[in-house]
Amino acid sequence: MWRIFRLWRLGRRDFRLLWFALRHPDRPVWLLPAAALLILCALEPLNFALPMLGVLDDFILLPLALHGLVKLLPAKIRAEGSVLTGLH
Repeated sequence: MWRIFRLWRLGRRDFRLLWFALRHPDRPVWLLPAAALLILCALEPLNFALPMLGVLDDFILLPLALHGLVKLLPAKIRAEGSVLTGLH
């Protein structure tokens, strides 16, 4: 159970960094569609049809996908975002 809480804490940090990267002028071209796809996955109808799969999706798969997306960001944006959002 503690691993899930650590994953969510990491997800909160990654979300702040992703939010910074989306507003950054040098963001990669692929970032906006990837973020939209992540939001679509969070709102998918499967969450309503099969609630247990939706819980698994929301608590485990979405933070992992968010972390993977942030890891694909250029190092410059990740470094600036970490400093400016206080995530060092």
